[in-house]
Amino acid sequence: MIYYHKFEVRWSDIDANRHLANSTYVEYCAQTRMAFMTKHKMGVSQLNRWGIGPVILHERYSFFKEIYADQNVVVSLEISGSSEDASIYQFTHKFYLPDGTHCATAEATGVWIDMMLRKTTNPPDDIVEVMKDFKGENAKLLSREDIKALLFRPENVDSNLFEF
Repeated sequence: MIYYHKFEVRWSDIDANRHLANSTYVEYCAQTRMAFMTKHKMGVSQLNRWGIGPVILHERYSFFKEIYADQNVVVSLEISGSSEDASIYQFTHKFYLPDGTHCATAEATGVWIDMMLRKTTNPPDDIVEVMKDFKGENAKLLSREDIKALLFRPENVDSNLFEF
């Protein structure tokens, strides 16, 4: 199954080039995920009750066609990967105009964390079942190695390098 969420592009969603701002793509993906989760009984109140939260570790985007102010855009959500215990997940979002024109694709990889311990945890069975329902036919089986293989790693520097 695929979940769809509709947005009306506002003036504040546009950048200096008069098309949808990069930051708005991130916001629309996050809002689509939260709308999906709320609709499927995994909203903020349920997450608080369970003491868990979703954390995005990596996002990447490809852009195909511009989206402008006053247009409507539909953002899809599909589970494109998860670990066996569903503690690691990957969402794929596609941006469409109402006529079906595919404008962009985003992929977000994340984990569930225990909000008190601030450590990765397994989600409750309720979440696991919904994730199974929305798993794409080509969904990948993810592992800790996939998290370690993300493109960027932390690289601390000597703070004396900062000239303010």
